[in-house]
Amino acid sequence: MKYLFAACFILIACSCFAAESAPRYAVAQLPTPVLNTPDFAAVFGGSDGRSLQTDDCGLIRAMEFVALPGTAFTVEEQINRGARQILRITTADYPYPNKIGYYIDSRFVRLTDKKPIERPRRLPSRQAIIDDMLAARGSRYVWGGNIRLGIDQMHSFFSPARTISAETADLWRLKGVDCSGLLYQATNGFTPRNTSELVGYGRPVHIAGKGMDQIAKEVEPLDLIVWSGHVIIVLDRERTIESRLDCGGTGGGVVVRPLRQVLAGIMKARTAVNDYAEATKPGKKGFVIRRWYQI
Repeated sequence: MKYLFAACFILIACSCFAAESAPRYAVAQLPTPVLNTPDFAAVFGGSDGRSLQTDDCGLIRAMEFVALPGTAFTVEEQINRGARQILRITTADYPYPNKIGYYIDSRFVRLTDKKPIERPRRLPSRQAIIDDMLAARGSRYVWGGNIRLGIDQMHSFFSPARTISAETADLWRLKGVDCSGLLYQATNGFTPRNTSELVGYGRPVHIAGKGMDQIAKEVEPLDLIVWSGHVIIVLDRERTIESRLDCGGTGGGVVVRPLRQVLAGIMKARTAVNDYAEATKPGKKGFVIRRWYQI
């Protein structure tokens, strides 16, 4: 009996030691794709090893965002997928709860048992942000994308089984940005990553009850014309910039458009409100303008 007790004690001690020694944190060493599924191989490769898991619009809906180098993660679970180790994580850089969880591939990060400091957030100058967004003009719309030049390591970490087209190769590398990703890259990850948070970011520009010309006179560079699902960034009182999803069309990606043209199009379908809570009332669709950049 005493030997059985000793064996159980050793087993429990070893289990505790193993649990304590498992890495509890990770730090991004490269731009790190964050997915809402642990099955990276199905998303980047599929059954034939050369297909991407996309919807009818060609979007990789499993993508959430690309964590910037230095992003700190808490490791909630380690999942072995053959030779790959997938981590279920949480991070302050993407504080949006879901039932599925968020996942990264361990090859993009450094594992540690010590809690890392959060990634420093340094806001670039207003002009630097504008210049960075303008440099993205013509970039492809990529769902979850916020690295316009893409991630080269995607082709080596998830190597296509055979030759793929140039267009597929670019998407495989996540080359491009979505609407909030355009702003996220230009601000070095200073701004929130999702429009669900951007609708309340900063302070409101009072636009309720005003016409298009009045609103155009109220805006300042980097103001956000936003609703849950899309954001357009003001460059000046004449122009805006955005990354547009145009499923099946030719007007998608990062484009610069006249401010009044943009407002006219929005106001055909949405009402200008000061508080986005007004836009979510039954039977009502609205938009807000948020001013967040402070000199």
